[in-house]
Order: sequence, then C-alpha cells, then structure tokens
Amino acid sequence: MKPFNVLITAGSRRVPLVQGFRTALRSLGLPGVVVVADVNPLSPAVHVADRAYRVPMSSDPMYLDEVLAICATERVRLVVPTIDDELPLFAAARDAFQAHGISVACSPEPANAICNDKLATCRHLRQAGVSAALSYAAGEVPVDAALPLFVKPRTGRGAVGAFAVRSRRELEFFLEYVADAIVQEYLDGPEFTIDVLCDTEGRPVAIVPRERVVIRAGVIDRGRTVNDARLLALAMDTCRAIRFAGPLNIQCRMRGNTPVIFEINPRFSGGIPLTIQAGADFPQMLIRMALGRRVEPQIGAFRDQLWMTSFETSFFLESPSIVRAGFDSRLPVSEVA
Repeated sequence: MKPFNVLITAGSRRVPLVQGFRTALRSLGLPGVVVVADVNPLSPAVHVADRAYRVPMSSDPMYLDEVLAICATERVRLVVPTIDDELPLFAAARDAFQAHGISVACSPEPANAICNDKLATCRHLRQAGVSAALSYAAGEVPVDAALPLFVKPRTGRGAVGAFAVRSRRELEFFLEYVADAIVQEYLDGPEFTIDVLCDTEGRPVAIVPRERVVIRAGVIDRGRTVNDARLLALAMDTCRAIRFAGPLNIQCRMRGNTPVIFEINPRFSGGIPLTIQAGADFPQMLIRMALGRRVEPQIGAFRDQLWMTSFETSFFLESPSIVRAGFDSRLPVSEVA
C-alpha cells in the first residue's frame, strides 16, 4: 500500500495536531508518517514528528519551493498549513501542489483574502445577513459610537495589539498606538470558537462549538464543547456566505441570545484537541477527503459538555540532539534525504 505522508507546516507548539494526524493514519490502517516543517529546531512539534525540516520564513520568496522539495523527498500527500501568514501563499498554490498529487488543507484565495482582513470579514458577513460585529476603519468611527469599544489590528493573530477602550481619550490613544487599527463594537458575553471542517465543495461536514472559559495568550486553556443550535446555525450561515475548504474556526461572543462573529481564521484552532477528543476527528476526515473519499456531514455529532483543561509540559534536550534530520543549516532542505 502506498504510504500516506502528512506535512504540517509551522509546527511550533502544535504537538496535539501532530499526534492527531498520526492517530488518524493508524485508525484508517494507512502506512505513513507525520512530517513537520519549522524555522526553529527548538519548536516542540519538531521533536514529536516522525521527521522534521528547517524552512525559511513564509515571507521568503523560496518558501513554497522549499516546502515542495520536502514533499518530494517525503512523498507527502497532504499539506496542512497552520498560521495566518502562509495561508494566502498556499491558497494561491493549491493547483500547483495538486499537480504533484498533493492535497492542501487550505481554503481558496477569496476566503483567505476576506478572513485575513478583520474589517472585511465583518462587513462581508453583515452584507450577507450573517450576525457579525459592527466594525469601523480607524477614520470612520462615528462621534456618537457607544462606548466601550474594541481596538485591534486589521490583520494579526493571538489577540496581539487588541484593547478595550472605555473613553474617547483611550480611543484616540490606541488608534495611534495600534498600527492599521480597526474599531469594533464591544462584546462582553461568553466567548465561543466554532471549529468547522468543509469539503472541497465548501460543504460543512463537521461543526463543533466550544466555549472558551479560560484563555491564555489568545489560546484556550480551559473550555467545553457546547451543542447549541444557535452556534451550529451561525456556522452554516457563515459557510454559505464564504466558500471555505478544509479547517476553519469562527470566533464569536454572545450578545443577549445571539452569537456575534468578530473574526474568522481559515485554519486549525489552538483548541482543536478538544474537538477531536469530542468525536469530530478532523484529521481523519481530511485524510479521507485527500484520498478522494466522500465524507458525509456529521453536523452536531460530537460529545456535548466535554471539558478540556490544559497544562504546560516540556522536552529536555541535550545540545547535540537539538538539530534533527533536516535541520542542518549547512544543507539546503532540497538536498536533505
């Protein structure tokens, strides 16, 4: 049987995602390995993956060439991009990878263009009749806009540069302090992430809402699955308004009884281990789709009220073992066997 090898880019701390794909391969009875690409030999995922390769930053003009070289070396059949910076690159190159028999778990270019711009995201959704936060460009905030408000970068991730503002003076300060800022209505209800997986036709095949009870550095630390019809319907409406493929996560808060979207990330979320553990095996479904198998929708088919509470763990490495195969900086990655 031909091996089914998976490449996860920007592996970083995504150890559970590496483990999730490895488990999915075993559960499907497929021979294969999980390979990680990263810029840093100290990234934890590098030391969990079956093999790991150094790559340049995604801003480097040779980045995709290096990734394709790894795919050729490792006979990769599925690439899983994981960070916002590289999603537009992979979206534009999906056909080029497919020409080599490699599926890319990434949404099309229009979806990435919309979601990479938080102002465009909310405006597009509202125009389509989907519940989304009222949002303004920095110079468009009405003088009578109700306080508090929320200022954050138009692009970015991990809640970096995001601030609640409770006075006009704070608003003026943070609009100057935050580069390329947008302003959104302030949402203070319970926060949810909705994990969604779409097939190549843009059809949602799995939806799992999760309440983000405790958040650290923009990533869920403690949370629970919530089988709520309002959140499931919001995800379905979103996927009708924007055509996705592969994984995405929708971030929203409750305003009264209505969930309101404030941003969308067309990639795996940091809380995906909870979704997988609840029975929505996104890695397995992605592999099946990459094999050309039809995956029937499983909307709402997950374990409700399953809690996740996370903790830090560490690897302890002797200096010689830090540089793994493929991380020898003297060799271009295309020459690493």
